[in-house]
Amino acid sequence: MKDIPSLVVDLRASAIKKRKAAAAELGKSGNLSAIEPLSAAFSDSHMAVRCEIVQALGRLGDSDAVPLLITALEDPEPGVRSAAIAALGKIRDRAAVSALIICLTDRDMTVRIGAAEVLGKLGDHRAIQPLTSLLGDPFSDVRTAAQAAIRKLTIK
Repeated sequence: MKDIPSLVVDLRASAIKKRKAAAAELGKSGNLSAIEPLSAAFSDSHMAVRCEIVQALGRLGDSDAVPLLITALEDPEPGVRSAAIAALGKIRDRAAVSALIICLTDRDMTVRIGAAEVLGKLGDHRAIQPLTSLLGDPFSDVRTAAQAAIRKLTIK
């Protein structure tokens, strides 16, 4: 594995593959000093790089990444939004609950499912009412995820 400064330089490389690999390695490094350069690189024009960045932040597992991950929930690409939800699920910081509740109304089914699942894990009762609105979702997988999350939040 390259050292952190070299990986940070690679985040600005012209090759997409190199930027993605650098983000992945920074996430695996376990070094929390990688949060700042990963966050700075989130403006990358390529969706796959942004996706890798949010996954790396999730792997690092530190609450300092939560503000950027909340911002990533508004990315135009559903894959990035889903990756951000998964990363927030790994970090388990309740500061993301309000933003995740908004994701329950996302136009993308996988984003709604992910948000429901993570809200169930976070254990914040503010999510119960918004989750009940998904019980009428046209997709059965969304309804199932909402039901499971509601069960987790109401059975203690």
